[in-house]
Amino acid sequence: MNEGGLHHHQSDILVIGGGLSGCWAALTAARAGARVLLLEKGYCGTSGVAAPAGPGHWWVPPLPGAREEAVKARLDKAQGLGEATWMHRIMARTWQTLPDIGRHYQYEPDDSGRIRLNALRGPEYLRALRTYCLAAGVQILDHSPVFGLLRDKAGRVAGAYGVHFQGALGPYRAQAGAVILATGGCAFQSRLLGAANNTGDGHLMAAQAGAQFSGMEFSSIFSIVPHNTTMSRAMIYSFARYLDNAGQEIAPDAEGQSFLGVARALAQGRVLCDLSAAPETVRAQLPLISPNVMLPFRRQGIDPFQERFPIDLVGEGTIRGVGGIRLKGENWQTGVPGLYATGDVASRESVTGPISGGGAVNAAWALSSGCLAAEAALAEGHVSTGELEPFTDNEACSNGQNGSDSREKTIRKQIQAVMLDAPTQLSRNAGNLRAARNALENCHDSLTYSAPGGSWRQRQQRRETQALLAVARWCTASALERTETLGMHRREDAITKASDVPAYHVISSGLEHVQSRREAVHA
Repeated sequence: MNEGGLHHHQSDILVIGGGLSGCWAALTAARAGARVLLLEKGYCGTSGVAAPAGPGHWWVPPLPGAREEAVKARLDKAQGLGEATWMHRIMARTWQTLPDIGRHYQYEPDDSGRIRLNALRGPEYLRALRTYCLAAGVQILDHSPVFGLLRDKAGRVAGAYGVHFQGALGPYRAQAGAVILATGGCAFQSRLLGAANNTGDGHLMAAQAGAQFSGMEFSSIFSIVPHNTTMSRAMIYSFARYLDNAGQEIAPDAEGQSFLGVARALAQGRVLCDLSAAPETVRAQLPLISPNVMLPFRRQGIDPFQERFPIDLVGEGTIRGVGGIRLKGENWQTGVPGLYATGDVASRESVTGPISGGGAVNAAWALSSGCLAAEAALAEGHVSTGELEPFTDNEACSNGQNGSDSREKTIRKQIQAVMLDAPTQLSRNAGNLRAARNALENCHDSLTYSAPGGSWRQRQQRRETQALLAVARWCTASALERTETLGMHRREDAITKASDVPAYHVISSGLEHVQSRREAVHA
């Protein structure tokens, strides 16, 4: 419906984000009989980090003791932050639901003729999910970024507003019984493959509605890419050796961390990667599992298993990191009535602890959290009526003039200089964290007083800049709060060992004034 140039949409469930988690959430709700609207910033089926990848899934059969052993192994790595109940839920739902994609996905046998249900080719996986959603009745609106959430008179989240850049052009309001955020993590616009749209938009929306964040200090993770490319698929690099500009091998440090040495060597010059130790089975299966990985090498005429090649490091932020919106209870609720969070936008500490979930656990989390959040939202069964209003007054549905993006571009570069500097992120100390905090606060002061208005595209870019900055400030405040080394968060100035400190979460919040505090696990 269009009234005075403003498009109106109504649904039972509104899903924001059309990646892996968003599609599974929308599909689950639609198959239960709900009217579902999915709003995607890019194109659902190609947007997000899973689309160009080769997602495996945490795939543990319900055999006697199998899942208990898998949970124990993960809890041992979680260092007090993991929860067995959540892990079992994720494994059980993944095992139950993932085979459903076979209705629209063409599996290929491996070299032994076996079908691996848990390992899918990302481009075809996401295309199949889009097809499945449409067949189930989900209404998908592509190129329709969301600018913020709407609330009813009771303060409950009841929709969202934004602009359509394709199809029915112009601003819109989407009213819904519940909203599921599936906007992904934030990579600070690094060269991470598939992450161009992952600018923290959902984090900003949630914060404006009053949500809090947990584990944002676990954001210091970087991946290897061939030099001047975006191909950041990490599996083959588990067999890699790295050599500095003088030809000396870069040895892992005492804790087995090699990327810090790589980062410092890159600051001095070129670093070469040697994949000659990769097993023949991996080389043979790679094109089947991750068909995109070999493309940059082919284009450059490089055989990566026979020749050494130069590499870069790209930041993955909260995508392969851990932190995100703090979930309260067991139903993916955010603490804000009517708002749910799934996938990488939510904190995954309960299943990963302070280390990355990699591809398998993260993919299983995305699938399962999407399904379970949709079921929880449907069970609540709320219907909002009456007038809705935005949580903020940032020009919800008006257009302005004379906007400029030069300041936003400068601020983005300053944010990247802080969050994508591998040496200081991989080895943090109070000095560099305070410097980062001060730089980000200066950005905040500059952005706060930037001129409003501009075209819809300019306003979208400003919104993304605000989100990037907000996520960077929460990450930095949380890193300052956790003074010991834990998982991927490494403090070179740590005085105490993590094992000497009772396990706790770092909770961060706030936009104008960022706050962080410690909360004991299970408090």
